[in-house]
Amino acid sequence: MASLSTKINEYIGSKVDFKTDVILKDDGNGVVYIAEWNLDTAQPTQSQLDALETQADDYEFNLGQIAKRKDEYGTAESQMENIIENGLEAEQTRIQSIKDKYPKR
Repeated sequence: MASLSTKINEYIGSKVDFKTDVILKDDGNGVVYIAEWNLDTAQPTQSQLDALETQADDYEFNLGQIAKRKDEYGTAESQMENIIENGLEAEQTRIQSIKDKYPKR
């Protein structure tokens, strides 16, 4: 289940400042809700947010896949070293295998 902040970003279509534009609150019971809405765009209803669940889930999943890819890619220096030692084609093949291992939705 995607986070409320991700659903709000998907609803707005860009990154929201959750310190000033939209204030989220959790009263300690694990239920996060919109406490303050300071955007010109109308505040979404719960059904509008629920409709974004799949889209928001995909976004969060892709962020995780990208993080895993970056870990395996290594530093720019190690990538350059691989290119120098094994050729560009070998590095491209290595990168593609990492992308295949961690596909995005």
